[in-house]
Amino acid sequence: MTVFRSEAATFRAADDSPTVPRPEYPRPDRDRSDRWLNLNGRWDFRADGYEGPITVPFAWETPASGVHRTWLEEGVYRRAVIPPTAWTGARVVLCFGAVHHRAVVRIDGVVVGEHVGGYESFEFDVTDVVAPGETHDLEVAVMAPADKRAIAHGKQRSIPRDDYDGVAFTPTSGIWQTVWLEARGRTYSRSVALRGDSLTGIDVTAELAGDAPGNAPVTVTVLGSGETVHLTADEHGHVSGRIDLDQPVTWTPERPHLYEVAVRTGDGDGADRVVATTGLRRFETRGEQLYLNGKRCYLRGVLDQGYWPGTGLTAADAPTLFRDLALARELGYNLVRKHLKFEEPLWLHEADRTGMLVWAEPPNPSRFSAEAVHAFEAQLPGMVERDGNHPSIVIWGLYNEEWGLDWNIPGSAKCREAAVRAYDLLRELDGSRPIVENSGWSHVVTDLVDWHYYEPDVGEWKHALARMAAGEQETFPVRLGPDFTVDKSLYASSAVPRRGLPIINSEYGEGATSLERAWQLRWQTQELRRQDRFAGYVYTELADVEHEAAGLLDAERRPKDWGGCIPAFVNAETVLVLDIVPRVAGADIEPPTDTFQFDLHVSHHGRAPLSGVVHAAWVASGTPVDRVVDHPQASTAPVTAEPFLLSPAVTIAVPPPAGPARLLLWLTDTDGRVRARSFLDAAEVEQPNRAGARPGE
Repeated sequence: MTVFRSEAATFRAADDSPTVPRPEYPRPDRDRSDRWLNLNGRWDFRADGYEGPITVPFAWETPASGVHRTWLEEGVYRRAVIPPTAWTGARVVLCFGAVHHRAVVRIDGVVVGEHVGGYESFEFDVTDVVAPGETHDLEVAVMAPADKRAIAHGKQRSIPRDDYDGVAFTPTSGIWQTVWLEARGRTYSRSVALRGDSLTGIDVTAELAGDAPGNAPVTVTVLGSGETVHLTADEHGHVSGRIDLDQPVTWTPERPHLYEVAVRTGDGDGADRVVATTGLRRFETRGEQLYLNGKRCYLRGVLDQGYWPGTGLTAADAPTLFRDLALARELGYNLVRKHLKFEEPLWLHEADRTGMLVWAEPPNPSRFSAEAVHAFEAQLPGMVERDGNHPSIVIWGLYNEEWGLDWNIPGSAKCREAAVRAYDLLRELDGSRPIVENSGWSHVVTDLVDWHYYEPDVGEWKHALARMAAGEQETFPVRLGPDFTVDKSLYASSAVPRRGLPIINSEYGEGATSLERAWQLRWQTQELRRQDRFAGYVYTELADVEHEAAGLLDAERRPKDWGGCIPAFVNAETVLVLDIVPRVAGADIEPPTDTFQFDLHVSHHGRAPLSGVVHAAWVASGTPVDRVVDHPQASTAPVTAEPFLLSPAVTIAVPPPAGPARLLLWLTDTDGRVRARSFLDAAEVEQPNRAGARPGE
């Protein structure tokens, strides 16, 4: 690696902008914010063809960084650092949220550490090379190869272009998460793992570092309740114990109760204290069903890639970061699948705090090799250490669609072995969550059977889902290129049981326009809800990213034209399932000329049975779906829906409208409350104009 060294006698000592970007403490889940120094802001930066300022923590490809250069493969950051005088006597730790891809860190010309891996957090104890109150030269030399095929890079574009270029985006290179200094005790907890899956107490594990980690005393206290245990580390600085809670309160999406646990290491003025956060939460499989704290759970998820215009993989500020969780909730989702990215701990803490479930997964390489497999596996310990305390994370993903396995688990024993090895490694690191070893395709060892299926024909989608739920179909077509379609299977090993594991469709969605996508969302989701065997779904996707326009929201997180569809109704706890195969977006049915009759069902995922009546009324085309109609034109017989079981069919019959119209449908319970809504658009379908077409087309 070439290291650019500045010969200038001066360097940037501090950010001179009015505000420091991303000023918030980045680890509220592992809080040491009483003694920290944010190093975000303006740094000096030097790379091939560029020398000037850069704004940390934004990747050098982004406009927000001030550099806005793509395909720089090396760069050197430099600034002055002055640890506060008040930190005298403490240990000083330099922390990085994430740097892509290889970082060599120097202080006053002395290498203090090196890290490889573009998404994991890392830190270096720099106590021996800095003095509080004195100025030091901090330098971070970064190598970010354009050829990313053998490194974990997720959705970043590569040169040479890899197989995923069509769904890849502008790379993220250099420092792209917060950089900061912390003061810690002379002996301190380098890591703290908390697990609350017992639902009655918190299991605590810590690894100590610093002056004398061996046999150090550790006191663990639950803040608020005061429950405390006193522990002693072993000779290697490892400590573990358990706090049983007198009145345990579980964490759920409806009541996301969090416990703050203070871990104090050592005694006296040099003692260390960190406050870690977790919840009492057990997420498990029981046969083909999912359970949260012993209660049945159905996942209504959305894919989120975590990209923002102008700032790339880094949110511009904390409200922008948090807003995506609020938007997902407003759209009716109870789970976010954070795709091929370690999202910031700040975001995960907000998911914990607000009760959003999370499917977390690491970035993948894109070509199979021993080097790529090693790089993929190397990030898993850091993923679990950093994020394992979060009760919101209920599923760990690993490989996605055989990325980094050459799309060839079925045909390669080595690729299958890599997937199994990754599963076993993650299971050893954390056995408290279900693991998916190869999301979407060809499972060899997994706790969930999930599949990714994109099908534009709603009728074929309906029938394929019915066949898959019945166990009659195990394969599905996957279009990998304009002239390249393969039949992928749910299974690549006879060791994966065909019955007895939860089944989740973890990617779906179709349509070339926002109107078509919203229409497909309505009808494809209802067919997923029709099949009681399925344990959940994940829609693709929350927001557009660069050229990829599959989002319910655009890249700026603005709602698109959904053609009357309200996603929150589609993804509700209770929905209507219509026995209709619709025709096209905007014209579900032809305007009927006689009494219009069809069957429908109720899918209800509440805790208790739901009884009610479905009503219908014709309104003008385009009338808002949530319009209140005082006098329905038709109603069904009473219907009762048991939790997680599709109700028996009930029939509704309405008189014909005068012409094109919208049929509003709504379910009221025995108290008269509206519990579910749907609609049908009745309109003429104009035949496409094919004038001038070539013969035979």
